[in-house]
Amino acid sequence: MVINPENNWIIYLLECGDKSLYCGITNNLERRLKQHRGESKGGAKYTRSHQPCRLVYKEESLSRSKALQREAVIKKMTKEAKLALINL
Repeated sequence: MVINPENNWIIYLLECGDKSLYCGITNNLERRLKQHRGESKGGAKYTRSHQPCRLVYKEESLSRSKALQREAVIKKMTKEAKLALINL
């Protein structure tokens, strides 16, 4: 089976300047991080107002659907559970 890089999705957590956590998905992590940092157009309104942001966790998914499902699970976690996930 040939894996197309555009079909590889990443679920990620950013730690923002105020120690809050932001969860998102992407199929191009480098581009998305540049957007969040304000280096290119795009990015979430939340991260633009909570700079600086740094990547603290990522996990791969083979489909957008699975990535969205996992993102929903992570977003429902408590901050303590997210921190435990980061420290695995």
